[in-house]
Amino acid sequence: MTRQSGKTANEGRPFNNLLRHLTDSDYALIQPFLESSTAKTDDLLYNPGDDVATVYFPCGPSLISFLVTNEDGRDVETILVGREGAVGGIVSQGFLPAYTRIMVKVGGPCVRLLVARLEAAKAQSSTLRYLFARYADCMLAQMFQSTACNAIHSIEQRTAKWILSAQERTGDDLVPLTHEQLSTMLGVGRSYASRVIQTFKAEGIVETRRGAILVRNKDALAARACLCNDAVKAHFEEVLRGVYPATDDTPELAPARSK
Repeated sequence: MTRQSGKTANEGRPFNNLLRHLTDSDYALIQPFLESSTAKTDDLLYNPGDDVATVYFPCGPSLISFLVTNEDGRDVETILVGREGAVGGIVSQGFLPAYTRIMVKVGGPCVRLLVARLEAAKAQSSTLRYLFARYADCMLAQMFQSTACNAIHSIEQRTAKWILSAQERTGDDLVPLTHEQLSTMLGVGRSYASRVIQTFKAEGIVETRRGAILVRNKDALAARACLCNDAVKAHFEEVLRGVYPATDDTPELAPARSK
């Protein structure tokens, strides 16, 4: 990651929906310690066993993925995190070791905050503490849903789901996703992922570009996908309404106000 100066959002807030959901008073507790940066695709944030000392907030189209390494050396992706959330030290209350590999899936703007600074802010504000606890609940729901999805849904359904998930978070029909990255998401060989993409291409659902997939027919893609994304979004709306990226989610989204 390279450091980057300047502010990235209205009223000085980065384009991260979790940060924008904070009240003015809670945001003020951490604002002086937020550090803007640019994350590059495939940047490694944590390896299993690393001390988690920094929280990362993806902004705009940036995506971060959690990967579990299997005994054969392959990484299998469990969840994606975009501007709806954060990774690293959300509820750990200290420098606990990372369990998974955490990598940047789609590069872009990002904000960093030392875990120690976040914990100090939580100690001063119960509303800040509760918000991050609710986000941790949403993240856990994603993990539960991903486990069920991998167990019962077809490769075709999961492929459509992952492409839609990435498209929703980046806000662009051109999803920067290679066949290799997609196969990692699915936990299958590259040839399996490529065959599904070729089927979608033949049906006019997607096109392929160099290092990317262009969604041509989102409705047809959604019809091929399982309903796991919908379940996760519904839980977000119940627990943290307005945080999960939506089609009308723009940089002009106003943050919550103190009362």
